[in-house]
Amino acid sequence: MTGSLRGLKVLDFSTLLPGPMATLFLAEAGAEVIKIERTGTGEDMRYYPPTWGESSVNFSLLNRGKKSVTVDLKNKSERDKLIPLIEKADIVVEQFRPGVMARLELDYESIKKINAKIIYCSISGFGQDGPKKHLAGHDINYIGDAGLLSLSMGSPDNPTVPPALIADIAGGSYPAVINILLALRERDLTGKGCYIDIAMTDGVLPFLFWALGKASAFGVNPENGNDRLTGGSPRYQLYPTCDQRYVAAGPLEDKFWSAFVVAIGLSEKYWDDAIDAQETIRQVALIIKGQSAAYWESILEEANCCCSIVKSVGEALSDKQFKDRGVFDNTLVSQSGDEMLAVPIPIAQTLKMQEASQKAAPLLGEHNDDFLK
Repeated sequence: MTGSLRGLKVLDFSTLLPGPMATLFLAEAGAEVIKIERTGTGEDMRYYPPTWGESSVNFSLLNRGKKSVTVDLKNKSERDKLIPLIEKADIVVEQFRPGVMARLELDYESIKKINAKIIYCSISGFGQDGPKKHLAGHDINYIGDAGLLSLSMGSPDNPTVPPALIADIAGGSYPAVINILLALRERDLTGKGCYIDIAMTDGVLPFLFWALGKASAFGVNPENGNDRLTGGSPRYQLYPTCDQRYVAAGPLEDKFWSAFVVAIGLSEKYWDDAIDAQETIRQVALIIKGQSAAYWESILEEANCCCSIVKSVGEALSDKQFKDRGVFDNTLVSQSGDEMLAVPIPIAQTLKMQEASQKAAPLLGEHNDDFLK
């Protein structure tokens, strides 16, 4: 198998994270991804610290196995060099602010005149229309506008920044890939290409399904850190151990909760957490705080009650579960020959490109001679 998307050509005008992550998915499934970068400097992510080999480690991870050509998009004669590529392309991904590609005469309406079967995907913070379409923003702004951040953001004395770029990846990259694949299926049926408008803020909303249900059906807005899945329940909680580690406790169902409270030795008077959830949280926290992470790990694993010790990134990298499944089998190689783990892409092994598990990110303009003759 050389990948389920073998034979497809992708022109990637995107930068930073959402678009490059989306096209990395396509590349891992066998598509040929050609990055269109600025002449001279390339995209900004090339220079983000820390540096690894000839480029940023972040750029290298996100652009493994892609190709790079450089074009001055503000120069019409330079843009015209892309016409042969546009004629043969299947997919275009771009991530400029709304209106920029139209000014460059590279928007969907312009490109479909050259290639009517093109699938054109635009990724932006707020989408191509609406009063916020031109506002600058980053992940924290998008999840804030969607209401997601309000559900769990710490206290006024200790605000907590989320550990993941949720809007960029879950609201941008994943919806882009899903919709591109749907568009490919539609093209199979109709022979026609289409335009896809991905708004990262819109893409965050599925993560609030339960909160939206409360607000819409009952007029109740969940409070910060006070709902069942955001810190208000002893059954879904982080409990510190005596050695500054944490138990991630998720015994939501009664059978798991019963196993948990017995395993840790919680007094029966606190088993019914509907009486006083906060007091039950305090009592559980006191017990967990009395022992080390190693002590609790064996007990909770034996109880098999949806509880575990929070792992560091280093511990996760060496986890036997991941090793046995081959999650980190693919590697990234620098131009000087150094190796590191590639970003794991959750595509089934039967659909991935199996050849050359070791790949590099492209040097700036490395493939100009191949595509811009």
